[in-house]
Amino acid sequence: MVGRVTDVMTPLNLAVRNAAGLWSALGKARGHDVVRGPGYLAVSGGQAGTRVLILTPTPSQEDVAAVVALVGAAEKVVVEDAFNVVDMAPAGLRSRQLPVMIRDHGPALPAPALPVKRIGVDQLELVENLVVHGFELENFQPYRAGEAFPPELLTRAEVGLYVIDREGEPAGACLTITDHGVTGIYWVTTAPEHRSRGVGRQLMHAILAEAGDQPVTLTAASAGKPLYDSLDFEVIGPSTWWL
Repeated sequence: MVGRVTDVMTPLNLAVRNAAGLWSALGKARGHDVVRGPGYLAVSGGQAGTRVLILTPTPSQEDVAAVVALVGAAEKVVVEDAFNVVDMAPAGLRSRQLPVMIRDHGPALPAPALPVKRIGVDQLELVENLVVHGFELENFQPYRAGEAFPPELLTRAEVGLYVIDREGEPAGACLTITDHGVTGIYWVTTAPEHRSRGVGRQLMHAILAEAGDQPVTLTAASAGKPLYDSLDFEVIGPSTWWL
């Protein structure tokens, strides 16, 4: 598994490793503390709170103890466990499950009918604002520019931020991480006034075209899963999020 030389790269391992790349990149760009143990990754700082990612289905007792200590010291925390091997209920957290999905094959998709582009720093605030409000990132509200997606983030080659326009307005956005031949898609967002207009589908068409033959992973919210099902994503397991 991730972080251990004897681990096997199953689809779920690929998804978790990509998520670790996301949180490492965000933590470093935000200037937050990034701590990596053999079986977990923890990013802590600012209004984002603490994010813990379980990296292996076989965390050691030391790993689990470290995670419990991090949870106990945090005011705001999320523990993401795609392997479903830790129990954070005794620490006072409640669980929800979200499907982890992968697309490693599928027919070619039509080119998006709406313009999609990868943005630079000049449009960063626009896209950040859209994601913070459209995806309801409560830890970053009230919105302050540069706190969710600092400019430093766009200096990292593995990170892409995309915006899709509709009727001359930014209608949707997402963030991608491409690492070790896998693309992960995060925060696929459609502005409220543009929902139910195919914006999310067109955005996904563009991202999947750019990914080419690479596997593409994501964790689906309930509202987005029917779209991902229709694009030939397959569920590879439920991820338990402790909040």
